[in-house]
Amino acid sequence: MSLAGVPALASWSGGKDSCLALWRAVRAGVKPVALLTMLDEGGERSRSHGVRPEVLALQAEALGLPQRLGRASWSGYREVFVAQLRAAAADGCQAAVFGDIDLDAHREWEEQVCAEAGLQAILPLWQEARAELAREFVAAGFVARIVMVNTKLIDEKWLGRVFDAALIDEMLAEGVDPCGEAGEFHTLVVDGPLFNKPLSLRDGDVAKLGEYRALDLLPA
Repeated sequence: MSLAGVPALASWSGGKDSCLALWRAVRAGVKPVALLTMLDEGGERSRSHGVRPEVLALQAEALGLPQRLGRASWSGYREVFVAQLRAAAADGCQAAVFGDIDLDAHREWEEQVCAEAGLQAILPLWQEARAELAREFVAAGFVARIVMVNTKLIDEKWLGRVFDAALIDEMLAEGVDPCGEAGEFHTLVVDGPLFNKPLSLRDGDVAKLGEYRALDLLPA
């Protein structure tokens, strides 16, 4: 099925995988119409990545795309997500782009929620080699920072690092998955070929959230 001209919503965490998925979708002819990001109940941080809404807004501005923001507890996540998809469908959206690589449970969930909203689920990175995807992201010209690490899975030393070719090599040498598919780390994309300008950010505090360490990036 050709994706040329298909209006699609991007499921957007702000990180490298959702960004690379959008990049591939655009190159396949998809017409991105908005970014969908889920926030916590108070709207203070994004789910999983812990990014501030004002930083997500800077990404959206640099990408030239409007945002759709859902607020939910983890227990209410699915209901709110489906509602956001249905609202997008009502506005003419036909598909949603996701950045998952090889976790079957994630793909099944995405296909189910899209079916409920009458949308097609597009997974441009599906079942490709993780290391090669990481290298493709860097080679395409994207720039990202590691903004969260799970210290039960990897060392805190990775926090704040620029996600570049040297870092990928270091991770592979130490047996760390450079895509972080098991939740080892999360990234924030700050520049790249989809961006009309780099994000201007400054480093804030490092928060300790149980086993997680999170770098608070703030608008400069």
